[in-house]
Amino acid sequence: MSFAMTLDPGPSTIIPGRRAAASSRPQWGAPDRAAVPTRVDRDGPLVEGLRRGEPAAAERLVATYGDRAYRLAIGITGTVQDAEEVVQDAFWTVIRKSDSFRGDSAFGSWLYRIVANAAYQKLRGRRGRRSDVSLDEVRPLFHENGEHAGPIADWSQGLDDPSRQTELRIALTAAIRELPPHYRTVLILHDVEGLSHIEAAETLGLSVPNVKSRVHRARLFLRKRLADVHGGLEGDAA
Repeated sequence: MSFAMTLDPGPSTIIPGRRAAASSRPQWGAPDRAAVPTRVDRDGPLVEGLRRGEPAAAERLVATYGDRAYRLAIGITGTVQDAEEVVQDAFWTVIRKSDSFRGDSAFGSWLYRIVANAAYQKLRGRRGRRSDVSLDEVRPLFHENGEHAGPIADWSQGLDDPSRQTELRIALTAAIRELPPHYRTVLILHDVEGLSHIEAAETLGLSVPNVKSRVHRARLFLRKRLADVHGGLEGDAA
């Protein structure tokens, strides 16, 4: 997927003097802004290239974030066609709105937020979509002391079996798609893409406790679903 050939080669609308004007304000009792450590974004050169309309920057954007954006998009939408459309729309948004990125968060977090919003918009546009499963209906039950109310399945002994690995992988993929979109998003960002709780919260505009709660509940849901599959596989083996 390439956007370089269709980029507008016109000059960037970024005005360098804007930064100079901001830094020239009196800072009574405060050190010079240039001396204050700030967030260093490794994507700084990429952002500047996008702002200048450099064709190579669009190619670099796709090469750097294409796969990651697609994993998030398909994790939310659940279909290849929708995910591809989401990524394309999101990347065009990133390119068009690169001037609006101010560096308050990492560029990757900003991009993930755009992808997630585009995916949510795609879901809202679907007609006749099934309702999302309620996590309260399927998550494991606990006693008042916090212990599990039922036995916890342990399928680790069978993971050396290739057929069992395939079954569990299919079940895991299906279970992730059953999650409500906002839980899928947090789980993918944290457990698949490797974002910290803080980074995921920053990306989605949520509090850190909210992110931790969603990740925890999503994992409980997946654990319950995999336990159900494990029980079925044990029954088949018997």
